[in-house]
Amino acid sequence: MSLVDSSAFAKTATVWPRLRAWPPGVVIAWLVLLSALLAAIAPGLFTDYSATEGIAGAQRLAPQAEHWLGTDQLGRDLFARLVYGASHTLSGALMAVTVGLLAGSTIGVLAGAIGGKTESVILRLIDVLLAIPGLLLSLSVIILLGFGTVNAAVAVGITSIASFARLARAEVVRVRHSDYVEAAYGSGGTFLTVLWRHILPNSLSPVIAFSALQFGQAILALSTLSFLGYGTPPPTPEWGLLIAEGRNYISTAWWLTTFPGLVVVAVVLATNRISKQMTGGRR
Repeated sequence: MSLVDSSAFAKTATVWPRLRAWPPGVVIAWLVLLSALLAAIAPGLFTDYSATEGIAGAQRLAPQAEHWLGTDQLGRDLFARLVYGASHTLSGALMAVTVGLLAGSTIGVLAGAIGGKTESVILRLIDVLLAIPGLLLSLSVIILLGFGTVNAAVAVGITSIASFARLARAEVVRVRHSDYVEAAYGSGGTFLTVLWRHILPNSLSPVIAFSALQFGQAILALSTLSFLGYGTPPPTPEWGLLIAEGRNYISTAWWLTTFPGLVVVAVVLATNRISKQMTGGRR
């Protein structure tokens, strides 16, 4: 056995026991999330049907062998629309989390690292943002920016800035008063050097874990906006929009709302479980 093969075998032997130690709920959560990500990246691997073109004479067919989740009112395969909708929903959620993470973490780090009056002013602004209901703030931003997937994602991201900022500030304050940070200052370290080498690496891990939780919340928020008609316009197969389109046929075609709703719930629960794993939860 070559040196490269031995190294690869050693890494596999080390990782495999860790994977076996994962609770079943964590394994299922990762499988659900990875399946959704794969559908977003390569939807053609899951279905041969189009997400926007209907089939003549196949309107509102119940789930069957040819159409696993049935068809909608225009004869479009529902499974294909869910698969292709993953890219729109997950990319929007990723954009929203990125906006909240970057802006919120920057504000929180500045407040926690500088302190004094700057921290007080930033904390008051955070309190104001937290006092505004998230849906109301999202709708206000969308009205200013206009409808669309990108604008909806930005609006959802803005609503999460205060949460990221508060968590980042709390972690920076905790690390800033630790002994090794005081020792770094005593050794002649400058503010920027200590911030970059000691404070940030030891304070942003909980923020990154929180972003996984916010990813699920962003999916819910984007689906809600699309359901209300403020998000992605039709015929884009966004998950929230699929639920909204199927509600008019819920008494005769229950699958049009049930399956998209179950997909949203499954992905959100999966991200919540992964977030709990990242923060050290065991249940």
